[in-house]
Amino acid sequence: MGAHVELMNNLLCEWHFGERHELRLDGATPAEAYACIEPGLRAEDPWIQRAIALREVPGRLLRSVGLSGNALPSSPFGFHSFTPLGKVQNREVAFGLAGQFWQLDYGLRAIPDAAAFAAMTDQPRLVLNVCVEPINEQRCRLVTHTRVHCPTEAQRRRFAPYWYAIRPVSGLIRQRLLQRIAHLSQASSP
Repeated sequence: MGAHVELMNNLLCEWHFGERHELRLDGATPAEAYACIEPGLRAEDPWIQRAIALREVPGRLLRSVGLSGNALPSSPFGFHSFTPLGKVQNREVAFGLAGQFWQLDYGLRAIPDAAAFAAMTDQPRLVLNVCVEPINEQRCRLVTHTRVHCPTEAQRRRFAPYWYAIRPVSGLIRQRLLQRIAHLSQASSP
């Protein structure tokens, strides 16, 4: 049985870059796992914060020597940077970003909601979702997908080196997110 990605497919059916991670979760119902997705994503993780701070080092250096006034975002990047795009109860939650992610300040564009995300066709768009795939009543699989669509060839060429540079750390971040959701799920299970 494949992971439920209906919402994600509706939000971004065509993509150029993608990544998938999963974690089997024993001892928690699919509903318990689903209930822990957003708290797990919002919980602070010092390792993830350090990885993001490391990604932002070039911007800090440029700013410190006066070479770039906009080398860093106004606040550190984090889960709060994503826009909630939708939910399928007990199955899937999706979040999005849009902008030129390879820029030192991430080049993020404001996205108020899913409709604005769908209408933004001139910028690269990213969807991150977390799915719960039932195995049985006390076992499920947590799956995260990341998809990025770049509408122009020039944007794909700019994004590709960035994607391949950050992908290993991004994968570790996704695994840590899944582990945190799993930990919360098992802690809430009777």
